[in-house]
Amino acid sequence: MSAPGRTVAAIIPCKDEADRITATVEAVLALDGVDRVVVVDDGSSDGTAAVADAAGASVIVHARNAGKAAALETGVRHLRGLEAADGHAPRHLLFVDGDLEQSAGNLHVLLPPVLEGRADMTIATLPPQKVAGGGRGFVVRLAREGITGLTGWTPVQPLSGMRCLTAEAFEAASPLAPGWGVEVGLTVDVLTAGLRVEEVPCELQHRVSGTDWRGQVHRAAQYRDVWRALTRRRLRQALSERAPGVAARL
Repeated sequence: MSAPGRTVAAIIPCKDEADRITATVEAVLALDGVDRVVVVDDGSSDGTAAVADAAGASVIVHARNAGKAAALETGVRHLRGLEAADGHAPRHLLFVDGDLEQSAGNLHVLLPPVLEGRADMTIATLPPQKVAGGGRGFVVRLAREGITGLTGWTPVQPLSGMRCLTAEAFEAASPLAPGWGVEVGLTVDVLTAGLRVEEVPCELQHRVSGTDWRGQVHRAAQYRDVWRALTRRRLRQALSERAPGVAARL
């Protein structure tokens, strides 16, 4: 059950989003229930950090790109430090991609189920994107079938990064699966902990990976990281039946 009066902090990992991050931060700061925004500049070569700071976010900078999962963990760790200094209870978390711009204002639908104690994690399902792109669905199928096999729950959009989750759900999924396996790892770990997950339709628009060689490289990295996250959790599940102490350390 969600603690009465608990608020939400948004964590925005991003790289080279100087042209979009202002609109994203401003839209998120306007959400009812969000009272802090932390932007993690994950090795940008443009002015992302300065622009995010000017927009009202608390900004942390990685000197080198460390990947989405590492950026999220840096953001939450920074947030918890600020809360400890302020004597504030741990906030619930809203994970936001930095390229959503004004559409980030539609993330408000993710908050009520968590704030009202009806869900431990909500996941945004996105409409068809205005800009064409993407691959052939290999990564999505791998992720969806892997989550179903491990938990019995079948997500509509297993790779959606826009999520609201309780502080307790984040702890249940920590440490996060590395790289692009973070979303799959979050879903499996939260469900395996016996917590509740709900998908919520959300009108969001963001940059879609293209079909050029850069897009292909991105999707190959996604496939690798999702496969690794699922393999690690399958091993953990198998070991939990034989050697619980060993499984707990994986």
